[in-house]
Amino acid sequence: MEEATLQPSARLLALLSLLQLHRDWTGEELAGRLEVGPRTIRRDIDKLRALGYPVHAARGVAGGYRLGSGGRLPPLLLDDAEAVAVAVGLRSAAAGSIAGVEETSVRALAKLEQVLPDRLRRQVSALGAATSAVAIGAPVIDAEVLAALAGACRDNLRARFSYVAGDGRASQRHTEPCALVHSGFDWYLAAFDLDRDDWRTFRVDRIRGRVRPGGRGKRRTVPGGDPAAYVQARAGRSGEPGAAPARIRLHVPVARIEGRIPGRYAIAAPEGADGCVVTSRGPWSLSFLIWIALLDQPMEVLGPPEFAEAARTLTVRLSAAIPRASPGSG
Repeated sequence: MEEATLQPSARLLALLSLLQLHRDWTGEELAGRLEVGPRTIRRDIDKLRALGYPVHAARGVAGGYRLGSGGRLPPLLLDDAEAVAVAVGLRSAAAGSIAGVEETSVRALAKLEQVLPDRLRRQVSALGAATSAVAIGAPVIDAEVLAALAGACRDNLRARFSYVAGDGRASQRHTEPCALVHSGFDWYLAAFDLDRDDWRTFRVDRIRGRVRPGGRGKRRTVPGGDPAAYVQARAGRSGEPGAAPARIRLHVPVARIEGRIPGRYAIAAPEGADGCVVTSRGPWSLSFLIWIALLDQPMEVLGPPEFAEAARTLTVRLSAAIPRASPGSG
């Protein structure tokens, strides 16, 4: 008797979990996932609505069920790995580059850790104690702008916004957002620009004001299929999308650093027994130089010449910023 009472409750939780995965499900898809009939799905949907969860239904060939926003937040159903990932992400966000989320991240983390099982709480605490982030002066992003763009990417919605280019020119953009990419320094939006009939990348910190929804758009895929690689190729800090890749020699064996070099951003190739050459995937950029410098290994800039000159200028600027010791001091 207890099993018969428990099964419908467990099924309701499983149904709620599926509705949280993405925006639209057909009744047949839900029935197949839960191994029940469509009539049972309709009854369970009605039960969720009675409990206060806003499940919307659309009729027709393209119809289905959608969990809408409501007056209260439905419970998030996370497996162990997801719970740890969310907790670690909240710890990072507390010191991150998105404006206005530091305090809210701490509050959300406190609530999550309160309900984590002991074994997962220990994992999160160990990760938090063993890791830290280096502040590198990345632009601070408006959390509402980032959330609006993420929603547009997820739901295939068009987005309008004001944008200021690197040279200071302002424009109004009408886009179909595809993906958000964090380079480690900046947030970028990869989107199809409807007015220019071509793909563009946008620095999110250069978006001004509110992101305005622009109706339903097309589901698009960036050229090449990899948003991170596309942004890396188009948005290097060289300012020239066609610029040559950066090449830096490190005076350490490749085995010592290859695990710290993400393959989608750079290639580390051995050079003799005690050295290696790291080549960026995509145009050279000062952000790549800083990233390699943070590996804290002896290094030598190989090229291209424009990259070497930019590195030399940055070195002079940093040296000039360091106060000289007065004679007899120390």
